[in-house]
Amino acid sequence: MKRLLIFAALIVAAHAGFAQEINRFNPDTIKTIQLDSNVKITGQKFGIETFINAIITDESFYQSFKNMKRYSFIAENRIYTYNKKNKVEGRIYRKIKHNNDGPYKMEFLAKQDTGNVYKKNGKYQLYTVEMFDYIFMNAYSTDFVSDAPADGGKSGGSNESYKDKLKTLIFAPGRPIKGLPFIGNKTQIFTANMRQYYDYSYDSGIYLDSIPVYRFKVAVKKDLSNGTKDGLMIKTLTTIFDRRNFEILGRYVDMKYSNMLFDFDVQMNIEMSYFGGEKLPTKITYQGNWDYPLKKEERASFLIVHKDYHLGKGK
Repeated sequence: MKRLLIFAALIVAAHAGFAQEINRFNPDTIKTIQLDSNVKITGQKFGIETFINAIITDESFYQSFKNMKRYSFIAENRIYTYNKKNKVEGRIYRKIKHNNDGPYKMEFLAKQDTGNVYKKNGKYQLYTVEMFDYIFMNAYSTDFVSDAPADGGKSGGSNESYKDKLKTLIFAPGRPIKGLPFIGNKTQIFTANMRQYYDYSYDSGIYLDSIPVYRFKVAVKKDLSNGTKDGLMIKTLTTIFDRRNFEILGRYVDMKYSNMLFDFDVQMNIEMSYFGGEKLPTKITYQGNWDYPLKKEERASFLIVHKDYHLGKGK
């Protein structure tokens, strides 16, 4: 259960700049969106309800990850771990060719580790890195992006149930996460009761130099008491919509929460782009600290870039 709580803190998605960015090295130097105007939402028929309903009902973001299995592409992964003074302690670099032009093959084009990365038994020092390795680097060899629904449900054993919870956190923000003590209902930020604590706004802009988009931002109100703010786990949820078809192209979440069992401060961003008319993941970034009793505090960041997609000839 402790590991599940940690993963719940780690694995969430969204977009924009880091609203409460952790003050240390940030590997993400790729700027993809330029805003051109800010519009304050004054009506409820279009704006707040339109965007919220689209976020809650969307399945295309999840489908985009599943669609990767039909493509060959290059993935560049950079992972950094830090000490308590936020100085870089370990570096991991992988350049991987995911080849689906026949029977699937994963080929390492580059692989480099420096600093304090592994334990004596060969496992990673940080559980955060194990999580990254499991979900993102081995997406083909795990069932994380299988045909199971993103909204959870009954499954065969604790591991399957755990994966369902991760899927809900990543692909269905705003929904409650059953089975997560103390924080399961804190992700449900679009209920009538929770809306009183958040401000809503949207901007228009250009994504990747050519795609017209809306950036819809949900942020904790600034005039709340510190006690109320501390009780709100999701500080910012930002979603990027393609203005032409209202498809979700990006998602950013800023989360921070602390109680007697655990303490975490996490920001995560996922972005998509079109390849031959199909929406596929192109960038994933993470910055996070988390801590729980009897374990070493973990501090890490990573940048994942996918490129050179082409439709494979395999299964």
